Amino acid sequence: MLDKLLRPKAVAVIGASRSPGKVGHEILANLIESGFEGTLIPVNPTVDQVLGLPCYGSVQEAKTPVDLSILAIPRSAVEGAVDDSIAAGAKAIVIITAGFKEVGEEGAALERHLASRCASRGVRLLGPNCLGLINAHHKMNASFAKHMPKPGGISVISQSGALCTAILDWAMARHLGMSKLISMGNKADLSETDFLQEFADDDETRVIVGYLESIAQGNAFLKAGEIAATKKPVVIFKSGVTEAGGRAASSHTGSLAGADIGYAAAFRRCGVIRAETFEAMFDYATAFAMQPLPKGDRVAIITNAGGPGIMAADAVELSGLKVAPLAGSTASALRAKLPAAASVGNPIDVLGDADPERYVSALNAAQDDETVDAIVVILTPQAMTNPLETARAIVANARNEKPVLVSFMGGADVTPGRDELVAANVPDYPSPERAVAALRAMVSYNEWRHRPPRVITRFPVNHRRVGRILNRHLRTGQMQVGEADAKEILRAYDFNVPAGSLALNAEEAIEISERIGYPTAMKIASPDVIHKSDMGGVRLNLASAEAVRDAYDLMMLRIGQRAPDAQIQGVYVERMCSRGREVILGMTRDPQFGPMLMFGLGGIFVEVMKDVTFHIAPITEDEAMQMLRGTKSFELLTGVRGQVSVDLSAIANALQRISQLAQDFPQIKEMDINPYIVGVVGKESVAADARITLSPKEA
Repeated sequence: MLDKLLRPKAVAVIGASRSPGKVGHEILANLIESGFEGTLIPVNPTVDQVLGLPCYGSVQEAKTPVDLSILAIPRSAVEGAVDDSIAAGAKAIVIITAGFKEVGEEGAALERHLASRCASRGVRLLGPNCLGLINAHHKMNASFAKHMPKPGGISVISQSGALCTAILDWAMARHLGMSKLISMGNKADLSETDFLQEFADDDETRVIVGYLESIAQGNAFLKAGEIAATKKPVVIFKSGVTEAGGRAASSHTGSLAGADIGYAAAFRRCGVIRAETFEAMFDYATAFAMQPLPKGDRVAIITNAGGPGIMAADAVELSGLKVAPLAGSTASALRAKLPAAASVGNPIDVLGDADPERYVSALNAAQDDETVDAIVVILTPQAMTNPLETARAIVANARNEKPVLVSFMGGADVTPGRDELVAANVPDYPSPERAVAALRAMVSYNEWRHRPPRVITRFPVNHRRVGRILNRHLRTGQMQVGEADAKEILRAYDFNVPAGSLALNAEEAIEISERIGYPTAMKIASPDVIHKSDMGGVRLNLASAEAVRDAYDLMMLRIGQRAPDAQIQGVYVERMCSRGREVILGMTRDPQFGPMLMFGLGGIFVEVMKDVTFHIAPITEDEAMQMLRGTKSFELLTGVRGQVSVDLSAIANALQRISQLAQDFPQIKEMDINPYIVGVVGKESVAADARITLSPKEA
């Protein structure tokens, strides 16, 4: 619990100033003006009074127990003030001062020292380099932000102080209440993970909203985020990218996992709603704070203009929601109330001259219809329109059983109506598309809340065999696991791998081919040749000893020309696989969140279109199937235009086995199975090629 930080009874402001515009002055003034009901202790050794309060030379001089100490002083004085605050009994310290790790190693070292000093005494530290914090329900504005919001249900955490002020200004303009606002600054101690844990159990918080630039402790965030999301919506706008985007990657999976793929996968895993823009963060937060969650994805649209109704219908379908097929009784009820020219389908068009009563009739009919899960109401300011009275009518008749989101389109003419809606907890959006996007976020969150229980399957495997192979490579410094050993690893995890082995010359290649049976495939074995096909290092459908000999000689010639310095270990000869749908399965380790699994269709779908999905390990069978459905080309697997569906469960099973392998052996940095050939149900799938990269750091 962070009571001493969020609900202190005594607050010291170190650096309190008589000069308006100084940070220490503004923080003390904000505490007074916000109506803080506890004890305020200004500290400034050069004055005896600030804003009508007695001022002290140090915190200890006040001889009053302190819960929270706020430092707005030069960096050179911070260490002494921290020690003074701890001696005075403070259990929470906020360092407003900048000039720490954001300016260089000297500042970073001091920041680490202060965090360690606080931790050793059981003191929680917010900042440094932050705006402060606000608790509207506690009447405490302990920041130098200009505004104090009214109490509400939205709690905000932000790495950026400037974004905090923008959020406050937005809340004030929209007359929206807030619960807590936390500027985390450099996160020397307290971070998003701490506040997710705190706000998850905070009865004054209905929605958690965050702006993050980085997440230092990925696994802790996953756990805290999932616990919080099971209790209330968590909306995060994430800027920046992961370190993974800048590192060299030898596998398809690694090269495709750049940018912030890891964050997207992590948010999806733990139920955090990802806002792609600052604007969307506001839109989603408003909807979650004001309306109940929808029970399904069927949407009714009410409009007084045809064009905006079509816009809304398009947005609904494009977002994956459904335009609700209204019940016959609903159409009958609408015909009895609306003019003959009105449309009683969906969208429900109440016509351009609609008065508030028509809107009420349509709204009530949609709320009564069991085929409707959510409602979007659109108003355009036409000559006969009364936005204010229509807004009042919507507010009076919205039952809070199904979410009702409104789009009053326009400017000055609709502003009074928009204000009326928001004041009554009915969210309003400038366009139908933004209302539908917020509704999509609500539906997705509700689906996550009702997901099946996460049951991770543990398969019986030959763990010892894999350990021997990996240890041998690490001892000799071979970070690239060749195909022969990679397939031995897959066999140990019960993958179906074609019969084959390594040949050191053409005669051995012929002997292996005749032993396993023609036709065979031949691939160069070299840790220096990653993309074998590009180098002429793959030959397929070799049907005779002569073909094998010719292929071997030609392969060695081409590799010698195209990669003259490559270390050649031989060629891998294996039985040709039967035909099927080629997919790619993979894993790469994200710096923050650990192993990420990848799935995509083979060929141009991964090479050109990059049609792949990622998920954080470990995964359940249901999550593996979600990965398959998450690709644009999923229908090609299910059978289109008379084709037969491939064995989807085989792919899901393989992804779960890779997930277990990645969890069992952290020294595996990246891996691909490409292609993984999948046939129809009842036909065994085959791992036709594999590549594994190790990391000595993890070992």
